[in-house]
Amino acid sequence: MIAKTKLDIMDGRTALGIEFGSTRIKSVLIGSDLVPIAAGSFEWENALENGIWTYSLEDIWKGLRVSYRKMATEVFEEYGETLSTIGSIGFSAMMHGYMAFDKDDELLVPFRTWRNAITAEAEEKLTEAFQYNIPQRWSIAHLYQAILNQEEHVSEIHFLTTLAGYIHWQMTGQKVLGVGDASGIFPIDTETKNYDQQMVEIFSQLTEGTAFTQELGQVLPKVLLAGEAAGTLTQEGAYLLDPTGTLQPGIPLCPPEGDAGTGMVATNSVRQRTGNVSAGTSAFAMIVLEEKLKEVHPEIDLVTTPMGDLVAMVHTNNCSSEINAWVHLFKEFSEALGLDIRTEKLYTTLFEKALEGDPDCGGLLSYGYHSGENITGMNEGRPLFVRTPESKFDLANFMRLHLSSAFGAMRIGMEILKKETIRIDKLVGHGGIFKTPEVGQRILASAMEAPVTVMETAGEGGAWGIALLAAYQSEEVLTLAEFLEQKVFAGSEGITLEPQEEDLQGYSEFIERYEKGLKIEAEAIHTLK
Repeated sequence: MIAKTKLDIMDGRTALGIEFGSTRIKSVLIGSDLVPIAAGSFEWENALENGIWTYSLEDIWKGLRVSYRKMATEVFEEYGETLSTIGSIGFSAMMHGYMAFDKDDELLVPFRTWRNAITAEAEEKLTEAFQYNIPQRWSIAHLYQAILNQEEHVSEIHFLTTLAGYIHWQMTGQKVLGVGDASGIFPIDTETKNYDQQMVEIFSQLTEGTAFTQELGQVLPKVLLAGEAAGTLTQEGAYLLDPTGTLQPGIPLCPPEGDAGTGMVATNSVRQRTGNVSAGTSAFAMIVLEEKLKEVHPEIDLVTTPMGDLVAMVHTNNCSSEINAWVHLFKEFSEALGLDIRTEKLYTTLFEKALEGDPDCGGLLSYGYHSGENITGMNEGRPLFVRTPESKFDLANFMRLHLSSAFGAMRIGMEILKKETIRIDKLVGHGGIFKTPEVGQRILASAMEAPVTVMETAGEGGAWGIALLAAYQSEEVLTLAEFLEQKVFAGSEGITLEPQEEDLQGYSEFIERYEKGLKIEAEAIHTLK
């Protein structure tokens, strides 16, 4: 096996995927069998600067290089080979947000991430004008809000893209974007697989008489489908990725994608009536639709697969941050006692404890809102833990509560989709919250009221997904769905858990408490400044 992998590395029969997540930049190299052979990562956090959630350009490039270097070092240490060429490369990142550049390719304002809930006026006006839900996170909402605010930089915008689009541009010189990521910038016409031209014209009418006189189609990146040519690594790009000069230019790149699209790929969920739930700092459930929704729902995003098929997304800004905060507190406590407990062991122990809790979480209540939450109408976040004197307050219920609350807003969004009578044949969970067997999966099944499958690759995440899209770049015959089913997931069924009746009843009681308690969260936002 090692000999085969060495040949893959030497002959360039590999694919590299690098994904910029909200807390980690991860590089995954896969071999000809499409299985990871090396990985590297860089931990980072967004910063709140002048009321804007952002990442600096310095951290973006530092994180990229460190992540790549760790992966390349692992290749050398494990296989004795220096990584000088790669079969294909792909970049992905958090969707949405706002990166605007002038004619000299200079960033006009600090990168505004998806996490910012500062575009309420634009969201309302665009949704009304388009008759299509435009969430606050979307790039077009950020642009229109900047226009409404009469921000000085608006007249200078020459190019607008996402984080993945920016990295790809710097690597190849190509201002392009995969259709899945593009669908989080502006609505996509699923017939033409391009920006909806009728809505482009409506936007032009809305911006008449403003400082934004540019043609929107000229400002946005070109839309590409999975498998289409997206440029090659330039000499400058190679140095940006590997300053040692070892990596050679000329490597083909796949279209850059968003984390929603890579999640679909990593879970084999690109066919109609399949879906997946990605759970990390944010969480989203994505269902590939058979037809358009009957109504416009402000709680439901409409995006696409990397092939341009329509997807209903229930997106929540908050998921695991509050769980991570409490685990960190427990780690701090254990260290104060002089105990050296690995973080992974802490997570496993605390997660497993959650299954001993009551199905309704013992009457406890929490909101892990570190930022605003669109589905429940909160424009800011105030993490809260609430109980009554009669609540059953113990460690098991405490941990089950925070896992249940992580999916609370998503459950409310799924109730809306149920009224549209959509059909789901398969639902796959992925992300770090599922690394501990059964726990997150069982609670999610209760929240979604549906069977949930977790595969062995659940922890690989989007970096593996974009590596697969890079590998698909050389595929000439199969569709993306066929490529995944026949070459990647053949014989990989995963483990499926059906929701248990007791858990379903308990979660229903919890979510009723969760919805009633939203008034407490709203008051906390109003009172605690």
